[in-house]
Amino acid sequence: MSLQKEYVHYLSRRIVDELIKREMIETSDAVVLRERILAVMETELSVEDRLNEEVREILKDYADEMRRTGVSYQDMFKVVKNKLVKDKKVVL
Repeated sequence: MSLQKEYVHYLSRRIVDELIKREMIETSDAVVLRERILAVMETELSVEDRLNEEVREILKDYADEMRRTGVSYQDMFKVVKNKLVKDKKVVL
């Protein structure tokens, strides 16, 4: 996750508070709504972290071949990540 956890908590509270203040939504329990918004935000923000971990796992299998051919880890990381993003239709 590229944002600090405290900031994500702050954003989720502000989103709910602003929607209520502007009368765009009504809720009987703002606390529960804040928790649900926070959970969705954390899930969405962790997509890139999970994708990066998947790329690392893939590149572990090709470490010897990359060393032998002189391909840089960073370049391969970008290539594999872009391919996974395209294949999985992930929005980052």
